[in-house]
Amino acid sequence: MTIRQSVFRGYYYPYNSGLNPCPPMVVKKYVLPPPLFYTFQPAGAKQFSPEAALMHGTLWPMFVDGFSKEEGIS
Repeated sequence: MTIRQSVFRGYYYPYNSGLNPCPPMVVKKYVLPPPLFYTFQPAGAKQFSPEAALMHGTLWPMFVDGFSKEEGIS
């Protein structure tokens, strides 16, 4: 099962009140975790080595989102 990384991104336009003294945030972005899109763990899925798994935060490469370091999320 292959899922494009762009699926993990989302954005929305929050309501901006005219009475808010702060500058409006026009667009808010968020990242959905890859495990959200997998309903089961495929048999024979590739695994990182124990050292690499600690670096990536998961044992399986298919669960690495790739956005955390770029966007400062999580």
